[in-house]
Amino acid sequence: MESASRHSCLKLQIPNQSDPLFIQATWFPSHFYLSITDGLNAWFCNASEDEVRERAAQWDQPISDYIALAERFLGFQQPGSVYGFSDAGDGLKRLSWTFEKEGTKLEWRWKCRPSPDCKSATAGVLDFLMDANIRLSEEVVTKTKSFERLKVEAEKCLAQSEKFSNEKAEFEPAIYAKFVEVLNSKKAKLRELRDQISKKESTGNLPLEEDESTDKTSSFDDESDDGENDVESSKNPTGTSKHVSTSRAHSRKRAAPR
Repeated sequence: MESASRHSCLKLQIPNQSDPLFIQATWFPSHFYLSITDGLNAWFCNASEDEVRERAAQWDQPISDYIALAERFLGFQQPGSVYGFSDAGDGLKRLSWTFEKEGTKLEWRWKCRPSPDCKSATAGVLDFLMDANIRLSEEVVTKTKSFERLKVEAEKCLAQSEKFSNEKAEFEPAIYAKFVEVLNSKKAKLRELRDQISKKESTGNLPLEEDESTDKTSSFDDESDDGENDVESSKNPTGTSKHVSTSRAHSRKRAAPR
């Protein structure tokens, strides 16, 4: 049960009372304990499990909801709530606070008994406040260091971002200028090549036709020469055969008288 406890301390300013009350509370899942002091006197309230169960049943609430609502109003002073710490007879005090539920204003009351040792009770509250103050101070120091570290990192990031922005602003015009220069040179080269091609096409059509006519004439002459050769060759074999046959005949006539 002790491991599940929570602690709080409320500085409560009661209307029509000059001195504030300090209410140190220890909260458990099914009960709670209050130690109250005004710096001179001290009281306590030990809300047992049976009492909390009975009060929760009267308000038709689960025990956990009842504890949570009591911790809400006794852990921090809630605006709009009317707190009271009045005499209840026989040296007892009545601690009360109001709240609204479904449009209805309700009030919770708990009786507090005088502490048997006011000095010890007051010292306990002060010790708790001192320990809480030390913890908060350490936490503040840690948070401050973390904040300063994050601030330095943020400044570095900001400076780096500004540097990148400036470099980008310088880089873009320069690269765009180079790109335009290269693009214009490429366009000029393309225009030059296009003009050269146009000139070659305009001056190269006529010689091309003359070459074709010359080639046709040469082929025609070659064909004519080949035809004459064929005619001559066709005549020569005939003459040769006649000459051969005549010489053979004369040879036979000479050989006959023998």
